[in-house]
Amino acid sequence: MKNEEASWTICLECQGRGKKGQRLSKKVRLRYQAALDQFEKTNEGKVPVRPKPHLNPCLNCSGSGLVHAASPPIADKENLPHVAIIGAGIGGVALAVACLHRGIPFTLFERDNNFEARSQGYGLTLQQASKAIAGLGIFSLEEGVISTRHLVHTTEGKVIGEWGVRKWIPSEAKTFSKRSNVHIARQSLRLALLKQLGGHDMVQWGHQLIDFTTSEEGSVDLNFQVNAELKSFKADLVVGADGIRSSVRRLLIGEDTTPLRYLGCIVILGICPMSALEGIDSSLLDSATVFQTANGNERIYIMPFTLDSVMWQLSFPMDEDEAKKLSAQGNQALKEEACRRTQWHDPIPQILAATQETQISGYPVYDRELLKSELLAKAGKVTLIGDAAHPMSPFKGQGANQALLDALALARGISKGCRPLSQWRKSGLRESVLTEFESEMLKRSAIKVKDSAEAAEFLHSDIVLHEGDEPRGRCIKKKEL
Repeated sequence: MKNEEASWTICLECQGRGKKGQRLSKKVRLRYQAALDQFEKTNEGKVPVRPKPHLNPCLNCSGSGLVHAASPPIADKENLPHVAIIGAGIGGVALAVACLHRGIPFTLFERDNNFEARSQGYGLTLQQASKAIAGLGIFSLEEGVISTRHLVHTTEGKVIGEWGVRKWIPSEAKTFSKRSNVHIARQSLRLALLKQLGGHDMVQWGHQLIDFTTSEEGSVDLNFQVNAELKSFKADLVVGADGIRSSVRRLLIGEDTTPLRYLGCIVILGICPMSALEGIDSSLLDSATVFQTANGNERIYIMPFTLDSVMWQLSFPMDEDEAKKLSAQGNQALKEEACRRTQWHDPIPQILAATQETQISGYPVYDRELLKSELLAKAGKVTLIGDAAHPMSPFKGQGANQALLDALALARGISKGCRPLSQWRKSGLRESVLTEFESEMLKRSAIKVKDSAEAAEFLHSDIVLHEGDEPRGRCIKKKEL
């Protein structure tokens, strides 16, 4: 199914969830009722949990939760909460798109003055979120590149690990039934989401959040700095989607409660066009292979960025002050450091040497301690998604994936919790939507934050040199079991 110049709305058969619950069998219903009757008679033990029906993909919408519409749904300002989304990165724009499909009124604010103001990172890999983007009306990514082979090398070029469908299927095969990772430039995915939203004009650019307070009427009053002027805005719900240094999070729970946590290493990133590598014959540069090379200290990861370029990510342990200093020295210093540390097997030295300094950046790697539900329980009509809620290291490629899942889950939660007759204004959005959403989000993302932090350590140790046809670190999981 290809993207079309079309509007979308939620599938009424599954209420936009993409799945439909099977009817519980009579046997299961009777067993639950008997257990409930017994509990009510004796009042002993735990209250029986009502069984949940098994969910199957909705056939009407092919599991996306969306169906074609003649025009975008009209925002239901009378019955649904107006959502102020702070941050127009991947998570913020995705939430706006999901709200649009459900008729949820929203306003999307971004502190940058325009789309090109920042690079918004380099490339990302869609994993669990590959299905989630269909729930955002994106059924194909023209700029996306699918990898079908992953290799791990020593610095001499010896292969110590290989996986992916091409390990078992001939390389000339064109289609694969197994799930594959999709690699795409972050800005390309962001642009695809903006197109679903209706274009750049749907974003309130140049709005720097100053503060917010809850008014006597129950709305949230937000103040923004716009071109040196102060502007105010009212909303029923505020969502911080403004990244690892989130202003919403700082205003909500403070910086000292869960400060940035340095993970002991620095990352240097670069993008190299294939045209700069003419004359270099390597099967690793076939636009469908991801490879990494490590020595127990430094580690480089190289993946397709587009069909005619690759992205590389070099990381290594470094004292925090030294990492900040190196990052501040600029592109030339970062390139020199990267080249000095990677005189390894071909085509790594050639790729780094051919990368223009303007396409190189570097930064110390941080995350935060896991956010506890209790810290958000008193947040009222404010919540967080993506890196604002659960920042993590880039080593498991989960940041954008989790942000997309957060956005879709929150929009679905608003649509469900604020449906007609729900009386959400009386009970409050926290009880109607946010408590359940945050509990699910934090539980889902916790393992990703933990695994990403562990990866920052083991990818720069001898564990990465473990011989085995599996992702690095899986041997640790096996030992723990």
